[in-house]
Amino acid sequence: MSTSAPALGMAGAEPIDPATGAPYRADHLLIAEMVAVGSRVLDVGCGDGALLQLLADTRAVDGRGIEVEREKVNACVARGLSVIQGDADADLTDYPAQAFDYAVLSLTIQATQHPKTVLENLLRIGRHAIVSFPNFGHWSVRAKLLLTGRKPTTRNLPEPWYLSPDSHLCTIADFVDLCADIDAEVEQAVAINTWGRRLPINRSIRLQNLFGEKAVFVLKGRD
Repeated sequence: MSTSAPALGMAGAEPIDPATGAPYRADHLLIAEMVAVGSRVLDVGCGDGALLQLLADTRAVDGRGIEVEREKVNACVARGLSVIQGDADADLTDYPAQAFDYAVLSLTIQATQHPKTVLENLLRIGRHAIVSFPNFGHWSVRAKLLLTGRKPTTRNLPEPWYLSPDSHLCTIADFVDLCADIDAEVEQAVAINTWGRRLPINRSIRLQNLFGEKAVFVLKGRD
């Protein structure tokens, strides 16, 4: 379970989101490297459309998005993106099987009500599913829980427990177990540490589960 994709932007400066003027998120850059040029992509929980924008600009994809918050849908439309309002838990069943080359869920699966069902739908809708998520097994999360006895807040998990939408936080090890449970093939898997360094995930995931702030998995349903 590893990736050998060339790093996007290695030849020069990292790409900048034209709508915000800010650098793209590290997991978005990694996802863009994993997506084939010219492919059809569904971005589930696409937020303000930053990832779809990046994929359109660097991978010339035919992109579609679904987002639950109306304000973020409007932001996507303002970018010229094809995005509709919808809920990952309720609306993915409406999409036909194998309708896209990639079904993407970036930093969203932990906020869904039924992560297993959502992941199964992604694998049905796309020839590949790409999922990124904050790692609840990161050392800073463990340390804050141990030292304070309270739900940790980090830059990837900034909300207090009573405001957080993240009802199903998991570690990298937990997600690997879920992939095995639904018999999903892990094609690529990478953890990203605090400084943006990429740590390929292989059969031994102890260090990645300890030092990876986020993880990105490329999955495929088994025939």
